[in-house]
Amino acid sequence: MSDNRGNRKTRVGVVVSDKMDKTIVVEMKTKVTHPLYKKTINKTTKLKAHDEENSCGIGDTVRVMETRPLSKDKRWRLVEIIEKAK
Repeated sequence: MSDNRGNRKTRVGVVVSDKMDKTIVVEMKTKVTHPLYKKTINKTTKLKAHDEENSCGIGDTVRVMETRPLSKDKRWRLVEIIEKAK
């Protein structure tokens, strides 16, 4: 069986909440230039991801991958923990 999941989006972010069961909230930061004033603005995007083993904690850097809808707002799943929080 070949693994043909090559076109799924992956994102890297920081866990900001792990209070839910088997769910983490991941925050991704991006820098965007303002169209008129040309000032660099920090934008954050939060998404909910599925964490089957409840292995993540707040502050961990994680990689998540797009998946089918798992609940009302969960469309991502945990791929790996890049760095555990200190």
